[in-house]
Amino acid sequence: MNLQSTLRRRLAERRERHLYRELKTLAAAPGPAARVDGRELVAFSSNDYLGFASHPAVIAAQQSGAELGAGATASHLVNGHLQIHAQLQDKIAEVTGREAALVFSSGYTANIGTICALVGRGDTVVSDKLNHASLIDGARLCGAASLRFAHSDLDALERQLGRAAETDGNILVAVDGVYSMDGDCAPLAGIAALCRDYGAWLMVDEAHGFGVMGSESLPAAGSVAAAGLGQEDAPVVMGTLGKAAGNAGAFVAGPRELIDYLVQFARPYIYTTGMPPAVAAGGLAATELMQREPQHRARLRGNIDHFRARAAELELPLAKSASAIQPLLLGCEKTVMSVAAELQQSGFLVGAIRPPTVPAGTARLRIALSAAHSEEQIEGLLEALAESLSAQKAASA
Repeated sequence: MNLQSTLRRRLAERRERHLYRELKTLAAAPGPAARVDGRELVAFSSNDYLGFASHPAVIAAQQSGAELGAGATASHLVNGHLQIHAQLQDKIAEVTGREAALVFSSGYTANIGTICALVGRGDTVVSDKLNHASLIDGARLCGAASLRFAHSDLDALERQLGRAAETDGNILVAVDGVYSMDGDCAPLAGIAALCRDYGAWLMVDEAHGFGVMGSESLPAAGSVAAAGLGQEDAPVVMGTLGKAAGNAGAFVAGPRELIDYLVQFARPYIYTTGMPPAVAAGGLAATELMQREPQHRARLRGNIDHFRARAAELELPLAKSASAIQPLLLGCEKTVMSVAAELQQSGFLVGAIRPPTVPAGTARLRIALSAAHSEEQIEGLLEALAESLSAQKAASA
């Protein structure tokens, strides 16, 4: 069978299983109002948790950064490391409470590059079963033995650490701080304690924690700080600049030796053109806003609390999540697609998440809240959700 025939068959199978993905074309970054395929919608599908993608100061910084050049013109080590990159790295290290930081072009390349640099044959990666795809792929590609444990199950983690300890290699434990499809936080204090007991290194993906949670002294550092952990407890922290920071790219933060090591051995960093200076300038401005304007986090927290309280009153099937990610579990792929389509007709854009992104039987609407959402917009979504689910229930009765 030729290539086109094979691809047509596989695509047809995806459509039949209600798993086919389609692109939506937006006129601009939603803030949270969005023009999608020519129609005005309120977006509850964005990871722009603080509303920084449309913040005037962040946009102005990007425009100013573009004056440094449209692109970095080469990889960081060849010719593409600019002063704005160094400033961004210093600010990230300060905000996360780490000795140093290194910027990458994306969270995916940061995770793969870091894991493959730190461990290989003879070593072991121990991962949560619900880890982000980039952590999963890093574990697959690095050449180390790969062990997984049931989601946030400390007993299961200890069993896998015991297996890994039977070998002579290094052990890397890789987890999400906040899980992107469930919105729950990893039990990081317990995980860190087990890592200490077994001599394992802890790597935490802060893609959805950076900027929106932290400790009293490091309010934007992420879930690691919120769990009361420092650099010695979690020596490898990855975060993205495309979510709460509203820009693009990512970073790894930790001890100075870690960053120096990644510059030498992280292939996606070494062999990729540097981050465009405009993006670095925007990321720097957003990170500075996280420090000096805590009201954005306060508004986000208020929106999360209001949404959950009203959803409980309406008896909506929400998962347990205290983060900006609020999954509404429906199970059936066809139902998820139907409800998402009805919400779009009502003026709301919500992500319909299906396998293989989530396990079979756990299809859900992924509702992402932002500091930029108004109470009126949240109420409108809740009313539309309640109406759509009620109609679905009546139709299946």
